[in-house]
Amino acid sequence: MNSGKLKHRINLQAFTTTVDPETGYRTKEWAETAQLWASIEPLSGRDFIAAGARQSELSVRIVVRFTESIGSGMRLAHRGKIYDIKAVLPDPDTGREYLTLMCGEGVNDG
Repeated sequence: MNSGKLKHRINLQAFTTTVDPETGYRTKEWAETAQLWASIEPLSGRDFIAAGARQSELSVRIVVRFTESIGSGMRLAHRGKIYDIKAVLPDPDTGREYLTLMCGEGVNDG
């Protein structure tokens, strides 16, 4: 893995539930779990109409150094954009050098 290509600082986020000890009220929110260096490459974009509203979907490939803490239910944030992790692919040689994250750009609010 050429570390020179990992030029974007991204935030890894996981959906968490916290419970207020006094009221028992549950709060669901995205919490930052790590900051990672990454390569971000847009793959394709498509426009579609869903529920009567025009939306846009962009497929993105994000490459990061290997870590076991990334799963497909998580998301990444970078410069005000949210990337929903759709698939986590290990490198083909060792499986432990880097990860390719196939993502969709948009809002994942849980």
